[in-house]
Amino acid sequence: MPLGLIILACFILLPTIEIYLFIEVGSVIGAIPTILLTVASAAAGTYMLRQQGLSLLMRMRAEMDAGRVPSHEMMHGAMIVFAGLMLLIPGFFTDAIGLLLFIPPVREVIGNYLARHVKVQNIHVNPGYRRQDGTVDLNEDEWSSSRHGEQDSPSRPRSNDPDQISPWSGDDDKRR
Repeated sequence: MPLGLIILACFILLPTIEIYLFIEVGSVIGAIPTILLTVASAAAGTYMLRQQGLSLLMRMRAEMDAGRVPSHEMMHGAMIVFAGLMLLIPGFFTDAIGLLLFIPPVREVIGNYLARHVKVQNIHVNPGYRRQDGTVDLNEDEWSSSRHGEQDSPSRPRSNDPDQISPWSGDDDKRR
């Protein structure tokens, strides 16, 4: 099913389900208790997001300190943030989804499902020209020989002087 249809269905079905549940719950317990229950669920969601979020951040920090990528914790973190968002949205259906996502075994099941069915593409990003020893490694065409304060102009050729150590050294800094 295309993503556009899923989003459209959510925009149509979610408010419809919420309105239906508001009417049903309001007819059973009354309007004021229904509104108070909605506000209480938002407050509970904020509290749970803070508690579980801080705990998760500490676990992520421990994983990074141990030299491991906290991928498992990041997956849980995304679901906790989504759960908090669901609890902040007024409505009983979204509250139920949010409360379910705050339960770690439920997050684990959803995470395992996503891990099996979502294609992950790793992208290797070149961290730049820095080597481990702190040296900046540039090719000849990546720097010019203009002196401090001078503007590099297109009419001025780039340095091809093999004796020049770096683009920041002067004529008197030649190799000996």
